[in-house]
Amino acid sequence: MRFAALAGRAVVVVGDRALDVHRHSAGRFGPDPQALFEEWDAVVEWAAGARSAVDPADLDPLDPERLGAPVPRPRQVFAIGVNYTEHAAEAGYPSDSVPVTFTKFPSCIVGPDHVVELPSESVDWEIELVVAIARTAHRVSAADAWSHVAGVTIGQDLSERVIQMVGTKPQFSLGKSFPGFGPTGPWLVTPDELPDRDDLELRCELDGERVQTGRTSQMIYTVPQLIERLSAVVPLLPGDLIFTGTPSGIGNARTPKRFLQPEERLTSAIDGIGVLETRFRRA
Repeated sequence: MRFAALAGRAVVVVGDRALDVHRHSAGRFGPDPQALFEEWDAVVEWAAGARSAVDPADLDPLDPERLGAPVPRPRQVFAIGVNYTEHAAEAGYPSDSVPVTFTKFPSCIVGPDHVVELPSESVDWEIELVVAIARTAHRVSAADAWSHVAGVTIGQDLSERVIQMVGTKPQFSLGKSFPGFGPTGPWLVTPDELPDRDDLELRCELDGERVQTGRTSQMIYTVPQLIERLSAVVPLLPGDLIFTGTPSGIGNARTPKRFLQPEERLTSAIDGIGVLETRFRRA
């Protein structure tokens, strides 16, 4: 199933239409997309029956311009760096290095087709698979990790590379948390809908030029391993997000370096999920 935020309301995507969760559940579930994670199992069970039973004439148009972040207000956002071998190499890390863990502050999370203001001429791009947590996960084993996943979506981890590296120690979280620096969407896809949840192709284009290609099977730490590693330290809460890392091809590693410019479009696609596009303008 696919869950989205349409004009701020939780919906189930049914083809090119939208089933409003609050209205069609007769108020059993509220309209807030973030609140669904507190009773995720019940929501999924209800939605499975509702989407096949509802009259298509009773569904709303799925207007792409009204879509927001499918997980709009996560309490915690975990982000993983250098989690693909080729990206580790271009970033100057050993291929067997432990992935860097940091956060993107939740205020940076936005939805698809967002216009991001560029605070400088040093903003970089990264396509990522983003995982949403379904239920509290604490000290979860990798073998049991997927059962704690509500769904996955596409993310673009935007980074201001100067601020990120200011000082004697990197400031990853600050440099990656400007307003709009966490585009996600277009919707959240439950793992059962994926062709192979452990091997999805990622593609990223900048104004039509392919800049990144990879597969999630190339991760150094897989989704279950990341959940095991993170939950061993921090309880993962319903509706939390994990940005799982990016393949090679970022602008900061190019010669010469290439950064995002006003009026450019960053288009990211992941098999089984869809396409996420972000536009840019000068601040």
